[in-house]
Amino acid sequence: MHFPGRFADHLVADRLNRVSLSFLVDDLVVHRGGVGANIAFGMGVLGQRPVLVGAVGADFAGYRAFLERHGVDCGGVLTVESAHTPRFTCTTDDDQCQLASFYPGAMTETKNIALAPIVERYGTELVMVCASDPDAMVAQTEEARSLGVPFAADPSQQLPRLDGDRCRSLVDGATYLFTNEYELELLIRKTGWDADEITGRVGLRVTTLSDRGVDIVGRDGTALHVGVVPARTIADPTGVGDGFRAGFLAGGNGGLGLERAAQLGALVATLVLETNGAQEWAIDAGTDVARLREAYGEEAAADIEPVLRAALT
Repeated sequence: MHFPGRFADHLVADRLNRVSLSFLVDDLVVHRGGVGANIAFGMGVLGQRPVLVGAVGADFAGYRAFLERHGVDCGGVLTVESAHTPRFTCTTDDDQCQLASFYPGAMTETKNIALAPIVERYGTELVMVCASDPDAMVAQTEEARSLGVPFAADPSQQLPRLDGDRCRSLVDGATYLFTNEYELELLIRKTGWDADEITGRVGLRVTTLSDRGVDIVGRDGTALHVGVVPARTIADPTGVGDGFRAGFLAGGNGGLGLERAAQLGALVATLVLETNGAQEWAIDAGTDVARLREAYGEEAAADIEPVLRAALT
C-alpha cells in the first residue's frame, strides 16, 4: 500500500508510547510471494519442474493453481486448515519509509514436513532450504544430510533470528550457499568463520552484489564474477535475489556451465526488477537473447538461447 504523505508528520514525539494511528492509503497491490514459491515459479517458467515444500492455509487454492500452471509441483505442500497462508503487509510513504507486518500463519507447521517421502517420490537431486520457520530450516537441513541428498543453504531474511550454532548447522556441507553481501558479513559474524573458512565448508559460495553482479567462489579454487544485465527501468526490487537463484539453478539443470548459469540468473533478476511483483515477469526469447548478447557477448547469448527457447515449448 502507499500512503500519500509522511509518517513522520503524524508521530507525536512525547506520545510514542501510546501510538494509535490509521493511514488512508491511495493504492493497494496484492502480489504472490514467498521465497520458496518465488524460486520455484522462476524455475517452472524456465522449463524445470521444481517441487515446492512448505505449509499453507486453507486460502491457498488459487495460488496453488497459479503455481501449477507455471510448472511448479505442489506435492510437497502441507495445508493447515486452521491457519492462513503466511503474508507480508507493508505501507510505504512518500519518503520511502515503511510500516510493515509479517504474519507467519501456517509457516510454523513447516517443521512437521518430512523430506524422506518427497525425496523417495521425486528422486530429488537438490534440496534448497530457504528462509522459513527456523526450526524447520534446521530440521530439513539435518534430514537432507541424513538422506545423503545435496542441499543448498539460503538463510537470507531469517539470519537475524538464527544464533551461531544454527547458522553453522545450516551452512556446513551445503552444495551451494546463497547470500547477498550484507548477509555474508552477518553470517561471518554469527558463525565465527571468516569468508575463506565458510567457502571451505561449502561447494560454492554464491554472493549477490546488487547492481555489481555476483561473485561465485568455490573450495576447488573457482573464482568467478558475473555482471548484471542492465535494467531498462526499476519497478520493484522485491524478489530479485530469488529470481537470480531460479535462473542459476534452472541454467545448471538445463546443462549450462557455471558462468552461463549465473548469466541466466542475472537476466531473470533484471526481469524481476523491471516488474511489479516477484512472479509477474515472463520470457521473451528474442528480446532476452538480444539483452544477453549486449551484456555478455555473442557466445554467451548463443549458449543460453536454447535454454530460453526450450522453456517456451
